[in-house]
Amino acid sequence: MAKVTNSQYQIRKVRYEQAIETHMNLQKNFRVAADIIRIPVVVHVIHNQINGLFTGSNISDEQIYSQIKVLNEDYRKKEGTLGFNANPVGADVEIEFFLASNDPSGNPSSGIKRVYSPKTSFNIVNDNDRQAMSNLSYWDSNKYLNIWVAPLSSGYIGYGEFPFSESVEGLDIDSDERLDGVFIDYSVFGRKTGTNKSGLYSFGRTVTHEVGHWMGLYHTWGDQRCGTDYVADTPVTTTSNSSAFCRDVFSSCTGTRTRNMIENYMDYSPDSCMNIFTQGQKQRMRAALDLSKRRKRVLNYAKFQLPPSIALQVNFENPLPISSSQFQILLPDFQDFDLVIRDIFGREVYNQSFKDLPSTIITLSKGNITPGVYILIVTSNQQVVQKKLVFY
Repeated sequence: MAKVTNSQYQIRKVRYEQAIETHMNLQKNFRVAADIIRIPVVVHVIHNQINGLFTGSNISDEQIYSQIKVLNEDYRKKEGTLGFNANPVGADVEIEFFLASNDPSGNPSSGIKRVYSPKTSFNIVNDNDRQAMSNLSYWDSNKYLNIWVAPLSSGYIGYGEFPFSESVEGLDIDSDERLDGVFIDYSVFGRKTGTNKSGLYSFGRTVTHEVGHWMGLYHTWGDQRCGTDYVADTPVTTTSNSSAFCRDVFSSCTGTRTRNMIENYMDYSPDSCMNIFTQGQKQRMRAALDLSKRRKRVLNYAKFQLPPSIALQVNFENPLPISSSQFQILLPDFQDFDLVIRDIFGREVYNQSFKDLPSTIITLSKGNITPGVYILIVTSNQQVVQKKLVFY
């Protein structure tokens, strides 16, 4: 990626903001109704664990699932979760995230890719290091939101690519689609589990924040003293809440003392403080998704994915090898389910229970199964699917 000068950045920023404002005004004038937007996600785990175990930077599936939950709680303002707020300007952004059910070749996928690298850390403010991560694992950013999770250095725990370059005609220079996504340190990924059990950033809000950048949001203080984030219903703020506290902070940028919105996901507050995107931020994010060519392609491609289904679905192709059998389980949401296999005489030969999983791929451990014909029974929340199963 070519180096961008400050003057070039300012030109891009001004033209982008003009385009966003025009687009939001059109949406208001034509009263465009908000539909639920669903975004397919692939999580690339870049780790240095030679033994392949889910330790250190090779975070577990459960840790990844917990992060997807946080995103959906925060962007949907789900009642009964930490993502809920009663603020009069608080918004249900009506954007949801799901782990991609198909890879770029169309094969069933869990939406999780694990890649070993001997490199012990990556500097995300360095284009070459982000490129190195993308070179290890990358899915087309015209189809997926790429999230790279790795050990990071330089004191930064996250980075989200802004939709500047490919949103306005003539600004597509310097745009590298292979770097378009979100980069997160493995120690702050997920909520209260695995490598992120405690600390200021243990609720998964680093990803919520960086995905906000990916959808066109600035920091609440506009990255300069009393700067603007181009959102009318976030108070003008002197600077970030870069503290370990959730106590009130005030600014006098407009000549009147006002309280900072330290609860906003786009501040630098501790995770436990955060619980709000505003109506203005919602309008801005949805405009950015519609205006950005790549973001819009992701939304269109999502229609060809298999997002969380209305009912339980089980997909596989007969016959299956006993040594490496996989089943794609599609669920409406995070659910418990049981997988049972019976022989033609009705005898149970395999039984495994799964707790609080999203749509995923299950790999069968061999157990006592031998080649032959069986019946697969998957039960989830009073839904049951039975299918003929042939092993070789």
